[in-house]
Amino acid sequence: MNKQLRKAVIAGNWKMNKTPAEAKELVEAVRPLVKDAGCGVVVCVPYVDLQTVLDAAKGSNIGVGAENCHWASSGAFTGEVSAPMLTSMGVQYVIIGHSERRNYFGETNETVNKRIRAALDAGLRVIFCVGESLRQREQGVTAELVAMQTKIALGGVSKEELRRIIIAYEPIWAIGTGKTATAAQANEVCACIRSTVAGLYGRAAA
Repeated sequence: MNKQLRKAVIAGNWKMNKTPAEAKELVEAVRPLVKDAGCGVVVCVPYVDLQTVLDAAKGSNIGVGAENCHWASSGAFTGEVSAPMLTSMGVQYVIIGHSERRNYFGETNETVNKRIRAALDAGLRVIFCVGESLRQREQGVTAELVAMQTKIALGGVSKEELRRIIIAYEPIWAIGTGKTATAAQANEVCACIRSTVAGLYGRAAA
């Protein structure tokens, strides 16, 4: 894809932090700081904060996202939230495949694909995470792993639908470890992701 056609997006994942009152205070503080941002700005927040943040961000350039969604539109899935539930509130984005979901909650490439399908069908924009652990990086399988994650997750996704997906490289080995991914390391993996997308959809889509 032509670099001039790409729009940079900065998305903040709040994880399991902030009560609704704290969320409102934070969004109100951030609004004036990003009003002239030359990129997309998104906050992905816990379910309990969504309505508060949607209200606090109304009329601003801040997009609001959830941190996950289920692949079913409804059903006996206690504790889960569906993509149609999110869009009915006005939520625009959803994170899918975050490393913490993979590590702590048994997320797989196949369930990531199902969640992406559900999110797209509901009209959400997807922030899809890929990345490798320290052991995988040291084993030299980063490129193969990220390519596999990307291919499986995008199964059944059309070229047109791809426009609503942001692929975020998440170097798991550099999160909370004191290690830092250099720009060169990140660019190397991003090049691998683009190559994989180009193989699936053509170079113009990458």
